[in-house]
Amino acid sequence: MQQLPACDARQNARHGGLARVSRLSPWSVGAFVIAALVLMPLISVIWIALHPSDNIWPHLMATTLPRYMTTTALLAFGVAGLAACVGTGAAWLVTMYRFPFSRALEWLLLLPLAIPAYVGAYALVDFLEYAGPVQGLLREVFGWQTARDYWFPEVRSLGFAIIVLAAALTPYVFLMTRAAFREQSGSVYETARALGAGPFERFWRVGLPLARPAIAAGTAIVMMETVSDYGTVTYFAVQTLTTGIFSTWLEGGNAGGAAQIASVVLVVVFLLVALEKSSRGRARYSQGARQARPISPIRLTGWQGILALALCFVPFAVGFILPVGVILHHALGEPEQWLAPGLLTALTNTLTVAGAAAILTVVAALFMVYGVRLTGRKLPRVVLPFTTLGYAAPGAVLGIGILFPLAGLDHILADGIAALTGRDPGLLMTGTAFAIVFAYVVRFFAIAQGATDAALGRVAPSLPMAARSLGQTLGGTLRRVYVPLIRGSVGTALLLVFVDCVKELPATLLLRPFNYNTLATRVFEKASLEQLEAASPAALLVISVGLVAVLLLARSENASDLT
Repeated sequence: MQQLPACDARQNARHGGLARVSRLSPWSVGAFVIAALVLMPLISVIWIALHPSDNIWPHLMATTLPRYMTTTALLAFGVAGLAACVGTGAAWLVTMYRFPFSRALEWLLLLPLAIPAYVGAYALVDFLEYAGPVQGLLREVFGWQTARDYWFPEVRSLGFAIIVLAAALTPYVFLMTRAAFREQSGSVYETARALGAGPFERFWRVGLPLARPAIAAGTAIVMMETVSDYGTVTYFAVQTLTTGIFSTWLEGGNAGGAAQIASVVLVVVFLLVALEKSSRGRARYSQGARQARPISPIRLTGWQGILALALCFVPFAVGFILPVGVILHHALGEPEQWLAPGLLTALTNTLTVAGAAAILTVVAALFMVYGVRLTGRKLPRVVLPFTTLGYAAPGAVLGIGILFPLAGLDHILADGIAALTGRDPGLLMTGTAFAIVFAYVVRFFAIAQGATDAALGRVAPSLPMAARSLGQTLGGTLRRVYVPLIRGSVGTALLLVFVDCVKELPATLLLRPFNYNTLATRVFEKASLEQLEAASPAALLVISVGLVAVLLLARSENASDLT
């Protein structure tokens, strides 16, 4: 076998075992094209906001924008505060103590991730509204006849929207904070106990400061998801920046004004991304060079164990048991809804667009990451992280950034085809599911990019070097060496992207063709018409798909614990 020079070997090892491509190649050009397509919607939103056909920015500043920003801030900070407190407290209890069902709760507390927040909103309103079981039971027990005989808090309000979103998003904080607590040294807490620190002091003065970066990172993700939400806030009649985008565009007919509101959302999201990145960068500042023995959980018995169990069970009950129970009750109460017209079509549409988007996203991410690694240049590596910003951008923002460029391209293509053939083909992209698939690719590209980049980095450099020395092309090396070795990570990314596509709502509502429903939009439409029985089958299907991802996450968590 031909020996490589030492300098080439070092260079190959540095760049994943592949020689640097000093000239333009299809791989590097393709990587830049993919990056441009992923970033195009965000750039488009900024361009439309800066060049609107009808500038209503002064009107927005004087009327609705302050209200949208205030409500969004109250909602985001309320959800973040509640999720941070509940997620951190639950993570502390299941990590530091052993009480009844504590090991089961370690993964049960992840299950609310399978419930889209808008489904939780429909379930909570149905459970607590005037005709629901709670108020019905109160009237029966106390003999009240009408709503004037007693006081009950307004269900469709900002406060209950905070509760629903926090219940759905708390697992993000729980997952990151639990990992931070697990990584800490048990000797630190033993020393604190020896110095007389009680349970609360150990949490407040030792555990909380050490886990603060993880808590901040999880809270930043919660705030990003809250700012992006549309289905929940719409159902609770809470006016946020996201609902302002829909109302300004669809009701007011002003795309420029909607883009201007979207640009405000992007600024907020970018600030939250910066917070999350900085938190991750400091996530291990407490680790020393030598890590002591792991934490030994303290066993709680009696009323203390029951109290710990209750505190951890409440977020699981509110975030998972309640919505699943209410939706399942309606689905079983009217089983004929499973045969209702449109459900099978919505399921087929969902599988089609989510499946196509998942495949395209993973293939594009693999191509781009591989191409960037081949170039070995600084610019592509600088551009690569920016392609993950689509995951932080709300679906409504991406809808605006995608629809207008595609609509312009659609008209150019239609005019060209009509000039050549004499027939008008209509809208080829914005009039079909293509726009939805493109939105999904942009929105969830970060998931596939992160998974493939990490997987390629784990491949030993000697393997592709050997393949190249045996005459394999760059494409052959990817196909014969890398792909078989990273098949598991690629499959996981494919599944996670698919699940997120199934649950996505705002971009689908904006970009879907006329009379085109997915499971998410069917749930939204039926629930908005107070037809929860008709929405329940589609909601259960969405929840079932989400459970697959959560179980996969729990399995990977267990595997990492064993290793």
